[in-house]
Amino acid sequence: MSRSRTAILAALALVAGASGTALAVVPGDPGIAAIPCSVDYKVQNQWDTGFTANVTVTNNSAAKSSWSVKWAYAGNQQITSGWNAKITQSGTAVTANNETYNASLPSGGSVSFGFQGTYSGTNAVPTAFTLDGVTCNVDSGTGGSTDPTPTDPGTPSTRVDNPYAGAKVYVNPEWSAKAAAEPGGSRISNQPTGVWLDRIAAINGASGSMGLRAHLDAALAQKGSGEEVVQLVIYDLPGRDCAALASNGELGPTEIDKYKAQFIDPIAAILADSKYAGLRIVTTIEIDSLPNLVTNTGSRPTATAACDTMKANGNYVKGVGYALNKLGDIPNVYNYIDAGHHGWLGWDDNFAPSAQLFYQAATAEGATVDDVQGFIANTANYSALKENNFTINDSVNGTSVRQSKWVDWNRYVDELSYAQAFRTQLISTGFRSTIGMLIDTSRNGWGGTARPAGPGATTSVDTYVDGGRYDRRIHIGNWCNQSGAGLGERPQAAPAAGIDAYVWMKPPGESDGSSSAIANDEGKGFDRMCDPTYTGNPRNGNNLSGALPNAPLSGHWFSAQFQQLMQNAYPPL
Repeated sequence: MSRSRTAILAALALVAGASGTALAVVPGDPGIAAIPCSVDYKVQNQWDTGFTANVTVTNNSAAKSSWSVKWAYAGNQQITSGWNAKITQSGTAVTANNETYNASLPSGGSVSFGFQGTYSGTNAVPTAFTLDGVTCNVDSGTGGSTDPTPTDPGTPSTRVDNPYAGAKVYVNPEWSAKAAAEPGGSRISNQPTGVWLDRIAAINGASGSMGLRAHLDAALAQKGSGEEVVQLVIYDLPGRDCAALASNGELGPTEIDKYKAQFIDPIAAILADSKYAGLRIVTTIEIDSLPNLVTNTGSRPTATAACDTMKANGNYVKGVGYALNKLGDIPNVYNYIDAGHHGWLGWDDNFAPSAQLFYQAATAEGATVDDVQGFIANTANYSALKENNFTINDSVNGTSVRQSKWVDWNRYVDELSYAQAFRTQLISTGFRSTIGMLIDTSRNGWGGTARPAGPGATTSVDTYVDGGRYDRRIHIGNWCNQSGAGLGERPQAAPAAGIDAYVWMKPPGESDGSSSAIANDEGKGFDRMCDPTYTGNPRNGNNLSGALPNAPLSGHWFSAQFQQLMQNAYPPL
């Protein structure tokens, strides 16, 4: 295990007053209170040629609106990547400047950041640090170690049947700030949403955004003395989402080893840090991709060559199994596998085969069903939670609702009935009877003036269903930035039998994809289903896409969509 030691620092020269005179303060003396800052540098993990380290800076002087920490190495250490700070290196000299989200450093407050580096020979801990040019006391460091030691061990959380029960859920400060900046957005800016890890760079933080450790640290600050759930979307499979170009990923179809070593392994290493043992970490595992192997392969009219490739090479199954195995080994991680939605897998030829495929993935690459807490339905989709104006058992003039153009022989008309039935199917396939379901209700409210007040006219089965359905999409296969959508049920724990929670896993206001081609370095293609002029394909019955115009890349902020979601929220805001 790592060994902490006190860095040798006999005295510190501190600038005192405008006269420029210096005061020597020896650690342990009463004068220690005059120390303007302290630094705790710890090597968390070290191997033959590399290491990771965490730095915590405590400010004992006046509050700061920005900060800069500097130090120098005595050896040949080179920092290769970092998180929670903008880190640069010139020779042996290192500078770490704040990110936008952690620029404020109050008097008595602390900030932490981390990094990975290389070295050869010895990896000596630096002995001198400055904060904005003023020398700091060095509290501690670590000697060479081969396994991680947390900087602030958390209290392990007792594993529970439903992680959402009795717990707060993490409010992402970045999403919250964007929501609050919108007119009227403060009404929902305190709602918890999922944190999407959708490329390797997102782990450490891409384009100035918070990385995984930053989110977990923020969750600890929000947690207080109670329980706190952090919701993560693990989303970077090789050949990701083979039927939707807008959510294609950075990894090619064969890059399973890169997925394991550069995506899942680093995430698992961070989540396993015992500093975060007191958090309940919910992971949504690889949305969309597995269902594509059932519905968009082979001789079906909806098949794509890319999905046939992913079914043949097995990398979706291997990737999901590997993620479940690695993350499931962490006691306070709760894995939920994506289960599509009723308008995707609710038909007889999709329902049971999907459960069987999910079982195959959950027992691949060393995973077992014990690594699966449950499943999530409707992630980032628009299917209505509960259709109250018609049921699957209704008929009009002797014609079953199942024969309507909208239902089209599906067994389910909404997400709640689908999720509860699919849970039963999954258990019968071999999953534990204790599994729970999540339903993403972030954009399936369908309120506003277009929401029907009652059943449609009984002149035909189609007028009955179309006149009464809450889901106002042109076709149930439409999925991109849907016009007319609204915020759905607010996040809540245990709302119905078999349902662990309603969640906002997709942050409202984040685009599903761009309306036209936009060059980017995020691996995101242009999907015509996000183009409002597109007249469709077999996956949406060759209908118009129903997408909003002028949308940015998937995951980017889409103000017009956010405003629409608030306007059409149900329950209303």
